Amino acid sequence: MNDAAGAAGAAGASGRTFLVTGGNTGIGRATAVALARAGGRVFIACRSASAGEAAVGFIKAESGSSLVWLLLLDLASLESVRSCAAAFGSRDEPLHVLVNNAGVAGQRGVTSDGFERNFGVNHLGHFALTMGLLDRLKTSGPGARIVNVASDAHYSAKGVDFDALRRPTRSFTGMREYAVSKLCNVLFTQELARRLSGTGVASYSLHPGVVASDIWRRVPWPARGLITRRMLTVEQGSVTSVYCATSDAAGAESGLYYDESAVRAPNPIATPELGELLWKYSTEWTGLG
Repeated sequence: MNDAAGAAGAAGASGRTFLVTGGNTGIGRATAVALARAGGRVFIACRSASAGEAAVGFIKAESGSSLVWLLLLDLASLESVRSCAAAFGSRDEPLHVLVNNAGVAGQRGVTSDGFERNFGVNHLGHFALTMGLLDRLKTSGPGARIVNVASDAHYSAKGVDFDALRRPTRSFTGMREYAVSKLCNVLFTQELARRLSGTGVASYSLHPGVVASDIWRRVPWPARGLITRRMLTVEQGSVTSVYCATSDAAGAESGLYYDESAVRAPNPIATPELGELLWKYSTEWTGLG
């Protein structure tokens, strides 16, 4: 992982406004630090007010910037997502880059709205947030961006069973459903690029690397220590997110998938037809259709 690529990309952050979901911990917090250090105005969004305020203090101290704020957001609740979008929308603030970073891995169950938990948090909550902020992104361009943190786990997904997305997690580990949710991140990015062509808003998806972040917190110890000991640090894992959020080179094309700050071909099943179908269901299920 090339840390210099992230540092160089972050130079394009100065004076721009960023919103990073899950910015209170892990890759999201490291991303927020890099953007704030480079002169960006940074909003982080997370569920817990206390954890969020602690993260704001940490980001300010690490970056040397006072331009960091908190928004409350629970991606497992569409009501909370709508409230977060409205809270940002009430501010006299542009939005140049939305980094959809937050996520769960290996969790089981359903969201408060009845969707399979990995899908509901990793895709549907971010879909609703993006749609709620889309007008602000459009008016903040040209050069506005939507960055979706996906995973190379999406390569293991065989497709999207839309009926299964309305039921609790079926696999024991939840990793099969996680892979589907990450495929949805890639499909969403591609469909955004098609639908936003000519608006000045670009979209990107990415693999951050295999990172020792809090996403593994529910794996029991000592297994968690064995799994994470050779993984990347969260700072290393944030490099491609920062690159996609700020790099002039990444701004050349929309809808692409990145790994180690370079374009990589996604799973071949990420087709326009499947992306359009995902968009159809996502708009219906969020009440945005």
